[in-house]
Amino acid sequence: MTEDERIASVLDEVGPRLRRIRRERGATLAELSASTGISVSTLSRLESGGRRPSLELLLPIARAHQVPLDELVGAPPVGDPRVRSRPIVRHGRTLYPLTRQPGGLQAYKVVQEPGAESPDPRVHEGYEWLYVLSGRLRLILGDHDVVLAAGEAAEFDTRVPHWFGPADGRPVEFLSLFGPQGERMHVRARPKKS
Repeated sequence: MTEDERIASVLDEVGPRLRRIRRERGATLAELSASTGISVSTLSRLESGGRRPSLELLLPIARAHQVPLDELVGAPPVGDPRVRSRPIVRHGRTLYPLTRQPGGLQAYKVVQEPGAESPDPRVHEGYEWLYVLSGRLRLILGDHDVVLAAGEAAEFDTRVPHWFGPADGRPVEFLSLFGPQGERMHVRARPKKS
């Protein structure tokens, strides 16, 4: 079935649905006409399929019946909004992909257990941004060795030797945004009060 045929099929079902909803509410065409400002003949033609429905006609009818517009047109139910991604386990890290498209900016929620790997700074193309959700994250970046606590973020060019992992004997949970082409993240933060 083509897209045009699907649309025509949905529109063909609107008239009988309008009649059923009106009758379920015990309203006559004249009563519906009085509450919507749409003539009885137009309402009759809508219900019989003699007139194509439009937003200008359907919105007042939906308001009069106190139903969502979706109910009048028989819109399909919205699919499950949950993201169901398969975690990736690498070197003691569990990565939950938050983006689906290949290439470009990639986002992950990462959970890393302690003792999974020892510091071994590496380099590669790209730019990375880290945000700690819980625990403490140790970041070795060039000559810097810092510990980030929950609520702290870091961003860096991945061509600088770097490594990150739990700062102590507890797991760390963080978000990682990685741009393979060196895309920078733009973070706005208020300065600390002195």
